Amino acid sequence: MTTALIILGAGMGTRMNSDLPKVLHEIAGSPMLVHAMKSGAALEPERTVVVAGHGAELVEKAAKAYDPDVTVVIQAEQLGTGHAVRQARDALAGFDGDALVLYGDTPFIRPETLAAMAAARLTHDVVVLGFEAEDPGRYGRLITKDDQLDRIVEFKDSSNEERAVNLCNSGVIMSNCETLFDLIDAIGNDNAAGEYYLTDIIGIARARGLTATVVRCDEAETLGINSRAELSHAEALFQTNARTDGQANGVTLTAPETVFFAHDTVVGRDTVIEPNVVFGPGVTVESGATIRAFSHLEGCHVSRGAVVGPYARLRPGAELAENVKVGNFVEIKNAQIAEGAKVNHLSYVGDAEIGPRSNIGAGTITCNYDGVFKHKTTIGADAFIGSNTMLVAPVTVGDAAMTASGTVVTKNVPAGDLAVARAKQENKTGFAVRLFDKLKARKAKGS
Repeated sequence: MTTALIILGAGMGTRMNSDLPKVLHEIAGSPMLVHAMKSGAALEPERTVVVAGHGAELVEKAAKAYDPDVTVVIQAEQLGTGHAVRQARDALAGFDGDALVLYGDTPFIRPETLAAMAAARLTHDVVVLGFEAEDPGRYGRLITKDDQLDRIVEFKDSSNEERAVNLCNSGVIMSNCETLFDLIDAIGNDNAAGEYYLTDIIGIARARGLTATVVRCDEAETLGINSRAELSHAEALFQTNARTDGQANGVTLTAPETVFFAHDTVVGRDTVIEPNVVFGPGVTVESGATIRAFSHLEGCHVSRGAVVGPYARLRPGAELAENVKVGNFVEIKNAQIAEGAKVNHLSYVGDAEIGPRSNIGAGTITCNYDGVFKHKTTIGADAFIGSNTMLVAPVTVGDAAMTASGTVVTKNVPAGDLAVARAKQENKTGFAVRLFDKLKARKAKGS
């Protein structure tokens, strides 16, 4: 059976106290909305519809950055979850598969849970995701009868007996698409909030003789995020799980609580990650690498056996081949560093290509930006770049060539050549003593 996703993301999120739409606040470097889209992607949906409201243009931009084929529809008035889902009707016209309703502020539902819901749909008309809450609080309650889900009762409309039930509603619902919209059409707003509750479709479905059931999941999967405090809690939960998964997959974390992963970080087995390392989005680290303390990586690829840091920064486009060494206080951006090359300390390498086994001395800078355009530096194999070399791009240093320390390279260096471009040193006898005496006298006179 084909599936369509309907992801609700129209809420303003007033408790966030933010101009940014709630679903665009980030966890592990990615908007909550994208986490929800990634969860639903496990079912390989044929269509995805995001229902936006507050900040719709920003929501659409974020959604399409993840899935260019997504359809974004607008809920102009916030009249409840049933009303929100109804906005997806036209976008799903003619679709005859199942529809799964997810929430843009509920980012942690596991693929296995959604697969269980899809399996339950084979034998039931409507499937609801529920959880047994440690503290049911103000959650809606799932009321069962004769092994069927009989109805969902919102807390504010529930009796004392119904509030004693601890099987709670996540809000996630799956049904045949046409059936879903038929049921929504029958929803009224005669309730304490005057809203059209999506949850009312269960009672309507049962009254029509349709079947409904509950798939249970862990409470942590249904975590909804409505405030900055809850966002921090969600981030901590994500990081705890990511660290645990990394260790289970053979990654050594010497101080796990100080390492922060992004939502898409990939790290191979037998890699060692030292304390206070931060991964931004888009990082892959192959097996057997070492990421030393206080390094920051984003949008980069680190190959087997490479050593990065301490205090290194790898920016988007940094590609490190096997056994590369990038040392302390080095920044690399949009550069390919070939096998066995070394950039050991205090250097900036941007918009560059470094050949195999080349050595980049301390303080080397690729001067890649002229104020308008970026330019490329190319260094061949087995080259030696002396400390404090300025490489004014575009420029090429050939295989086995050298630059003398302090050289400003403004033209290509042929293979095997030594480039020297610095002023000739001249020592002025006794000048330092005379100069200091003069300066001290001026200072004493001024005081």
